[in-house]
Amino acid sequence: MKKKSILIAYDISQPRRLGRVHRYLKKEAIPLQYSIFVTQANQRKIREIIRTIRSIIHEKEDDVRIYELPSDFHINSLGKPLLFKGVSLMLGGLERILQ
Repeated sequence: MKKKSILIAYDISQPRRLGRVHRYLKKEAIPLQYSIFVTQANQRKIREIIRTIRSIIHEKEDDVRIYELPSDFHINSLGKPLLFKGVSLMLGGLERILQ
């Protein structure tokens, strides 16, 4: 199965659920900011991530978004850098980081 790059962002209203989602995603993806993660996964793994998050959150109070990124995406960053000075993600860079 082909892997896709996905971006996961969340806004969880209750601190306990927030911590559980954050700890789970730290095992599955790379944090870009506290509530934004990126990973590469095949369709089966994406469904597993969705199922696990759904089991943690309260769907009427929390907001989780999962975006499939195009293969040729580009990152623009303003303010505090995502990565250390001199380190950047080029096309295919995410794939190298995630392996």
